[in-house]
Amino acid sequence: MSSLAVSIASLKLANPTMLASGVMDETGASMRRMAEAGAGAVVTKSIGREARDGYPNPTLVELEDGYLNAMGLPGPGIDAFEEEMAEAVRGPSPVIGSLFAATPEDFAYLAQRMQAYGAAAVELNLSCPHAKGYGMEIGVDPEAVRAIVRAVKAAVQVPVLAKLTPNTHRLLEVGRAVQEGGGDAIVAINTVKAMAISVEARRPVLFNRTGGLSGPAIKAIGLRCVYELYAAVNIPLIGVGGIESARDALEYIMAGASAVQLGSAVGRKGVGVFAEVTSGLETYLEENDVSITDLVGVAHE
Repeated sequence: MSSLAVSIASLKLANPTMLASGVMDETGASMRRMAEAGAGAVVTKSIGREARDGYPNPTLVELEDGYLNAMGLPGPGIDAFEEEMAEAVRGPSPVIGSLFAATPEDFAYLAQRMQAYGAAAVELNLSCPHAKGYGMEIGVDPEAVRAIVRAVKAAVQVPVLAKLTPNTHRLLEVGRAVQEGGGDAIVAINTVKAMAISVEARRPVLFNRTGGLSGPAIKAIGLRCVYELYAAVNIPLIGVGGIESARDALEYIMAGASAVQLGSAVGRKGVGVFAEVTSGLETYLEENDVSITDLVGVAHE
C-alpha cells in the first residue's frame, strides 16, 4: 500500500508536503516553481491590506542549524498581489493565501479577496513574532483568535487554517479557540522568538534586535507542540518547523500532523527537497504497507 494523497477539509493534496509561508512565495512565478518541484501545496507570503516596506537590513541571519529573521512583514498589499496569484494558481498544486491583519474585519476582507483570486484555502498568520500589532501579539489571546477565525469562516467557503505561535504558555487554549471558531486546521508552528549578538559590534545583529528562529533548531519544539495539540483538538494539524527529510516529516505525522510544511529546508537544501521528502515517504509507506493516514498520530497509541 502506498498513498501520499491527503485531504484537509476540501483541500486535496497529491502529497503531504507544502511550501511554508515566507520562502520563495513572493511572486507567482516562484510559487509555480515550487509546485512544479513537487510541493503538494504552496502557501503565499503573508499579505495585508496595504503595502509594507518591512524593517531595514539586516533582517536575516544564517545559523548552523537554521535561520533567524525579522523581515517585518514586507509586501505589496492585497490589491497588487492579484497579479501574482493569477500566475500562481496556474501551477499544478493548490495555492493557500497567507494573511495578516489586526482585526477580525480586516482578516475577513483579506480572506474574501484571496478566495476571489483563486486561493484553495487561507492561512491566518496569528503567530509572526516580530511585527508590532500583528501576528503573535494577537495569536496568544484565545478570545481574539476565536473571533478572527469565526469572522473569516463566515466570510469565505474555502478552508480556513490558523498558524499558531509556540511563544506562549496558552498554546492549547489558542488551539481550542481555533476549533471553537470553526477553523478547519491548525498550522504549528511559526518561528521561535530569538536573537543573535555580534561580538565584534557588541550589539544585536538584527535591526529589530529580536526575530524568528526557524530550521532544524526548532524541530523538537514543533514536534512537542503538534503532539500536545493532537490530544487537545479534533481538527487536522499541519506540522512545520525544521523538516528537511522524510524522517522529519514522519516524526511530525506520527505526532499528529496530517501534512507538513517546508520553509528553511528550501534555502538549506534547494528546491529538490520536496521530491526528496516525498520519495522517502513513498519508500517508507511501501516497505511498511501503510498509507499516510494510517500513520497520523500513531505516537499517541
